[in-house]
Amino acid sequence: MKSIRITRLPDTRRPALLGAALVLLAVTSSSVASADDGPGPFGVTVQAAPNSRSVRVGALFHGSAASEGGGGHFCTASVVHSEGRDLILTAAHCLDGEAQLSFAPGYRDGRAPYGFWDVQGVFLPEGWKQDQDEDSDVAFAVLAGRGDKEVEDAVGGNAFAAHRATGATAVTVTGYPGSVDTPITCTDKPAVHSRTQQRVECPSFAGGTSGSPWVNGDGAVVGVIGGHEQGGDTDDVSYSVVFGTEAEELYHVAALAG
Repeated sequence: MKSIRITRLPDTRRPALLGAALVLLAVTSSSVASADDGPGPFGVTVQAAPNSRSVRVGALFHGSAASEGGGGHFCTASVVHSEGRDLILTAAHCLDGEAQLSFAPGYRDGRAPYGFWDVQGVFLPEGWKQDQDEDSDVAFAVLAGRGDKEVEDAVGGNAFAAHRATGATAVTVTGYPGSVDTPITCTDKPAVHSRTQQRVECPSFAGGTSGSPWVNGDGAVVGVIGGHEQGGDTDDVSYSVVFGTEAEELYHVAALAG
């Protein structure tokens, strides 16, 4: 389980402290993998650089935007493109039962350069609502605007893609462990775990990284940390639902509601 349910404390079943386990490499050109479409080297976790892609990923916080993060962050989400320009994607177990939440895209070093945005509508799949089916551990949320702007106006949004073959391209996973205020990122090729689940080997994705997007070489989100064991019971292997018809239909419902 890679969410954090207790404010500011790591999940006791998942060591969230990175310490020496997370090697923040200064990647040189000689170590960059040339295969596929990821920056490489594959399977290495580093601090995410602030850029137009990473700022679409943000931390989910307990409490409203007015609290400015005072409730602590516990999961990760990312902006996906929609007509309303107000949609974020995360894991269902991050949104189930939470009363008041806010989202800070591009959150870094304890600051929210693009502000805090209130979650005003949550969309969970039927499989999750009925029995918390791990094959339905994906969710969307609509954000309230800030003035005359929607969140996608501020940071852009990734495409959402269902029915993609697992491992067809490498994916870049970016998220926020609960013990740090700066995102981490890793690129690797996902593998099939089952017909409905996929897995990726990226170290140090500890509690707080549930909901982290898996962005493929086309710049589309094809997974989020969640699914099997709500994302995995070790820091070094993460899981995601394979986005199929249920996730695709949920996306369209949420996008129309925004």
